[in-house]
Amino acid sequence: MSVFGYLVFILFLFHPYNCHCQQVSGDPLIKKWSESSHLKRPSHFVLTTWNFGGATQAAYNFLTQRNGSAIDAVVEGCGYCEREQCDFTVGYGGSPDENGETTLEAMVFDGVSMDIGAVGGLKRIKNAIGVARAVLLHSGHSILVGDAATEFAKHMGFKEETLSTNNSVNQWIQWMNDKCQPNFWERVVPDPEKSCGPYRPLDVYNTKSNVNTQPPLEGYRIQSHKNKFHHDTIGQIVIDKTGAIVAGTSSNGAMHKIPGRIGDAAVPGAGSYADARYGAAVSTGDGDIMMRFSPSAAVVEKLKQKMSPEKATWQVIQSIREKYPDYNGAILAVNAAGSFAAACHGFEAFPFTVSSSDIDGGRVKKFYIMCSS
Repeated sequence: MSVFGYLVFILFLFHPYNCHCQQVSGDPLIKKWSESSHLKRPSHFVLTTWNFGGATQAAYNFLTQRNGSAIDAVVEGCGYCEREQCDFTVGYGGSPDENGETTLEAMVFDGVSMDIGAVGGLKRIKNAIGVARAVLLHSGHSILVGDAATEFAKHMGFKEETLSTNNSVNQWIQWMNDKCQPNFWERVVPDPEKSCGPYRPLDVYNTKSNVNTQPPLEGYRIQSHKNKFHHDTIGQIVIDKTGAIVAGTSSNGAMHKIPGRIGDAAVPGAGSYADARYGAAVSTGDGDIMMRFSPSAAVVEKLKQKMSPEKATWQVIQSIREKYPDYNGAILAVNAAGSFAAACHGFEAFPFTVSSSDIDGGRVKKFYIMCSS
């Protein structure tokens, strides 16, 4: 294991939500749940991306102590990270866009009804996952975005308030002082690696016919921003005592994104997907790349074909790698029987947490897997 991997392990081990931290590969406990198809489905189950043990605990407590539904437990779990600003990549006060504004995105995917509620580019409302649930419950739509989503949230009783903090404002000021480096602009002039713009397109099109007559411009398509940005979306899957399976996501998006960008956390099939007949999956990482492959939906389709979660997540991660070898991403999945697994690429290691009525009495368990590269 590299020095970075060792440090990651130590950080996980001594986190306030400490538990027996284990590597997935070869571990008998995780193998028991990732490979067995005959296990009785747990009565309460929570699976969460990253080292967000507090969110897992919050969702599990809502299930067991308040007799809550899977939908409400996902909202409670993701809402925990929104309030606590997990890694500053979830909730207010993080990932300012090019205008210095923090915007949020979230989704709730009900695997029983196959209904979703999602918001993208949500401004001035802190509880994005709560607004996503309101979209699901109180509208006939699936996704609301931008200022209109904020107006909807206000009608639903959510408080309008700033999402900026001293930290996020200082991040934006530093970025501006660094000539807007890094950024997401491509095939524009002036050179986006040396200037803040404003930008205009490179003349790569035939202006008469508006048909691209030139070969692709080498070096102008950025394959991945993995070395420039954090992508720690919270993705969470919950199974309640009725067998309902619900997936949820919440994120403040990519750092220094172009205003108006919607990430995978708000896109069904990308950030999350659930079908209570077969299971659910959530994804995290380089959202602009991963959403092109609908990875969560692809994994659940493989679960439908009775593939194990371990094999399904690995196959989808590697299918993205074939096109984008430099991307980073991870997928978590659970099938309808409660078997779960994860796969990842590009990160040194990927942690996740589990709380299940069938594992150590529901105590939050932390695992990490080493990723392909």
